[in-house]
Amino acid sequence: MFGYTEEQIAWFGLTFGVGAFMLYMLFIVLQLARESKAGRFGTFVLLLVLGFGMLGFAAKGLIKFFIRGE
Repeated sequence: MFGYTEEQIAWFGLTFGVGAFMLYMLFIVLQLARESKAGRFGTFVLLLVLGFGMLGFAAKGLIKFFIRGE
């Protein structure tokens, strides 16, 4: 499709699509914290949990990068 292989399209979708979805999730969590009046500590806890998920996704990419030696 447009000169790209299925693998290249899947890599792009996984990398940038999931990254964009994670940023959208961050927006949703901040909106939820603001509407529920969670306060500073509640917002911190919500972002901490989401941050660990994002950190895990980024670490997975870095680990794959260093194992493959690209």
